[in-house]
Amino acid sequence: MSEVTRILSSLQQGDSHAGAELLPLVYDELRRLAQWQMSRETPGQTLQATALVHEAWLRLVGNSNDHWEGRRHFFAAAAEAMRRILIENARRKQAVRHGGGLHRTDMELDDLPIAGVAPDDELLAVDEALDAFAAHDPAKAELVKLRYFAGFTLEETAAALGLSARTAKRDWAYARVWLYRKIAQRRG
Repeated sequence: MSEVTRILSSLQQGDSHAGAELLPLVYDELRRLAQWQMSRETPGQTLQATALVHEAWLRLVGNSNDHWEGRRHFFAAAAEAMRRILIENARRKQAVRHGGGLHRTDMELDDLPIAGVAPDDELLAVDEALDAFAAHDPAKAELVKLRYFAGFTLEETAAALGLSARTAKRDWAYARVWLYRKIAQRRG
């Protein structure tokens, strides 16, 4: 059992000091994850990677209902928390008082890669489509979250989900087409 897994277990059992032990062990990795997430955002963001880490940390350890099955599960939860924070930030900026009258751009299937800048309207469209996809196929939606929002490679995603690389590749292709159609449907 890794040190992170041991501390996560202590945290879940109500040890109030476990969070203080955990943060130094995971901070650098959370920071890298946040920097990766922020690199996909449009330039000039007011939200910085450090603030994203801190907000995600507060959500993760502040919610005593969460139970992590280990290190990977914790970091997947951290990626999801960061995704939610970025979505909330994008929605806030889309509000009329924050310049919400932005024009949408057409998005092709190839515009849904795991790398690149994601404008707020695109991020919101992907989030809505992903929520619908999660209702349709939760397992494949988890694969999308790990690839698109956490920046996992296909191999890392397959390992985290206990899939073969071939199955992960096939599920990723299916998910991308499903999401593209849902986003196109929303816009059309």
